[in-house]
Amino acid sequence: MSGGLRLWLSRLGAMTLKELKQLSRDPILLVVIVYFFTADIYIAGAGVHMDLNNAPIAVMDHDRSAASRELIYRFRPPYFRLVREPQSIREAVRLLDEGKVLAVLDIPAHFQRDLLAGRQTVVQMQVDASNAMLGTLVSTYAGRIVARYGFERAKMHLGMGKAQLQAIPVVENRHRVYYNPNQSDPWFMAISEMLTVITMLSLMLPAAAAVREKERGTIEQLAVSPLSPAQILLPKVLAMGLAVLVGAAASLFLVIQAVFHVPIKGSSMLFFIMTALYVFATSGLGLFIATLSRNLGQVVMLVILIMMPLLLLSGAWTPPEAMPAFLRQAMHVSPLFYFTEMSYAILLKGAGLGVLWRLMLELALLGSLVFAFGVWRFRRQFG
Repeated sequence: MSGGLRLWLSRLGAMTLKELKQLSRDPILLVVIVYFFTADIYIAGAGVHMDLNNAPIAVMDHDRSAASRELIYRFRPPYFRLVREPQSIREAVRLLDEGKVLAVLDIPAHFQRDLLAGRQTVVQMQVDASNAMLGTLVSTYAGRIVARYGFERAKMHLGMGKAQLQAIPVVENRHRVYYNPNQSDPWFMAISEMLTVITMLSLMLPAAAAVREKERGTIEQLAVSPLSPAQILLPKVLAMGLAVLVGAAASLFLVIQAVFHVPIKGSSMLFFIMTALYVFATSGLGLFIATLSRNLGQVVMLVILIMMPLLLLSGAWTPPEAMPAFLRQAMHVSPLFYFTEMSYAILLKGAGLGVLWRLMLELALLGSLVFAFGVWRFRRQFG
C-alpha cells in the first residue's frame, strides 16, 4: 500500500471515529434513533390496519321481523358494530354528518312478507365516504353480506338442497396468495415503516452532523485543513450510515421478525448490503441539505420537504400502475423506489442478486451522482 493511500485511509478512519464519538455524546439523538427503529415501527405494524374492523353502523328497521333481525345479526364484529337505531331519516343523516357512524342500513317495511312471497325487495345503505378507503371497504363488505343473505333466502324459497345445488353449473374462484398468505397487514406496514425510518435518518443524520460543525464554528477550520472535501464529508456518511445499519438490524430482528413473525425468506446479508448502498445514495441528499441549512431547525424542515416526494414516488403507498405516466417516470429518480422494490423482494419473496442486480446498479449510479453533487456543493460553499 502506498504512503499516500495509507495517509488518506488513516485520516478517513480518524474522522469517522470522531463522528461516532460525537454521536455517542448526544443522548437525545440516540434516544430518537432507538425510538424510531423500535417503538415507531411497532406502532405502525400493530396500529395500522387496511381491513375493516368494528366499523360503527346504525340500523333503521322498519319491518321488525325475523327476516330483518337475521340480516341485522350478520352485521356483527369483527367487521361491523351496531351502535345506534335512529328513529327517522333526519336522525340517521345527523349521525353520518357528525361522524358517529360510517353507514346506515335501512330495511324497508314488509321486508319479510316480500321475501316469503318470492318478490324482490331492496335494502338501502347510506355510507360516509369522506374517507374513501373506509367507505369502499364498508360498501364492499356490506354488499357481500347482503348478497349472501339473498342467495340463502332464494335457496330456501326454491326448496333447493345440496344435491340440486351441485347439479347447477357454477364458476368456482380459486385464488392463491403468494408471499403473505394470511394477508397480514403488519407484515407490510412494519417493513414499510422501517424503510421510511431508514430514509429519514439517512437524510437527517449526515445533515445534522455537518450543520453541527457550522453551529460550533469548526466547519471553516475543517475547510482550511489538509483534509479534502471527501475526507470531511465521507466520514459523516460512514459513521451515520453505520448507526442506521445497526438500527435497521435491530428493527428487522427484534421487532419485525420477533414481534410480528415476518419470515425473512431472502438473504439478510444481501438486504444489509443493499441498505448500505441506499444509505450512501440518500446521504448525498443529506449533505446537500447541510449546505443549505444554518441550524438544525432548517435541517428538519428541509428533510420534511424532501421526504414527502420521496415517499409519494416510492410505490409503497400508491401502486405505480395507478399513477399518471409522467409520475411513473419520475419514480426512477427517487432512491426510495429502488429501495422499496428490492426490500420487499428480498424479505418477502426471497429474491437474490440474479433478480435484483439491475435495480442495485441503477441505485448505485443514482447514489454516486447524488453524493458527487453534495460534495460539489460543499466544495463550492467552502472551497
